Amino acid sequence: MNGLVSQYALFLAEIATLVLAVFLLVAGLVALLRRKGKDAGQIEVTDVNRQFEAAGDSILAVQLPRKAHKLLQKQRKLERKAQQKRAEAEPCIYLLDFKGDLRASALTALREEISAILQVARAGDAVFLRLESGGGLVNRYGLGAAQLLRLRDAQLPLTVMVDTVAASGGYLMAAAADRIVASPFALIGSIGVIAQIPNFHRWLQARNIDWEQFTAGKFKRTVTLFGENTEAGRTKLREELEDIHALFRAFVQGRRAQLDMDKVATGEAWLGSKAQELGLVDELATSDEMIRNACQRGRVLHVSFQRKPSLPERLRLSAQSAWDDIWQPPSPLG
Repeated sequence: MNGLVSQYALFLAEIATLVLAVFLLVAGLVALLRRKGKDAGQIEVTDVNRQFEAAGDSILAVQLPRKAHKLLQKQRKLERKAQQKRAEAEPCIYLLDFKGDLRASALTALREEISAILQVARAGDAVFLRLESGGGLVNRYGLGAAQLLRLRDAQLPLTVMVDTVAASGGYLMAAAADRIVASPFALIGSIGVIAQIPNFHRWLQARNIDWEQFTAGKFKRTVTLFGENTEAGRTKLREELEDIHALFRAFVQGRRAQLDMDKVATGEAWLGSKAQELGLVDELATSDEMIRNACQRGRVLHVSFQRKPSLPERLRLSAQSAWDDIWQPPSPLG
């Protein structure tokens, strides 16, 4: 009997030790993640002219004889010194990237990049933005457009370049630019608003499950996932969508006065060539072509804000993405 008690006590001690070890491991991991979460990130700048030059030199290193390549490298060094002296006086083009998702997650980086550029920009400088987005939450993309307007307010010419898609919220941001350039087969437009939500009320009702929801304010909740939706709630949501659509139209019209809004604000999207005919874009070209030409004229610097998200942030984003797939709030997503 004593042996059994001793074995049981030893078993409990082992379990307690294991639990303590797991607790300490988790506590250490949480502390580490909190420290990482405090990393504010940093601005990184890449000389695009040098990138093109290095890519070409990689080919020339194989094509040219060794002596000829060494002479070319010496010539490159002299040219760089001369460019550095001219850079103080010559205008610069700052290149940004925005790859949009439903929640416009790249917005945090965009605002930091714009703030950095505004800190150093001089008269004659300009900004290129490579934008790719099918749209998303109206308030997030509205804020994205407002960030771009900071550049225009600072008298920095802004060119938005679209290679594949600038639809709905993506086009809302593009409309803030002085010039929109799209590739011939890019998808452009979708000036419309959509909200969609599944409803499980009948499924719950069939299983005798009640769903209780309490609100203060007649339209605090218009439609719901689990309750019984009313026609009054549906009507109110449609009114809200129409109000958002009117603001969307007004924003685009205010910056592209030549557009026939009744023709282009139907929620439709068009390929780049048709979008140019309608006035939604100003020029047809790829971003690569635009950037290459800009490098031949002057200096191009790629500005990016880099910050590695912590594990809790990645988990939150994954959970939010799963939820977004179920419930899509009012959004200019085409």
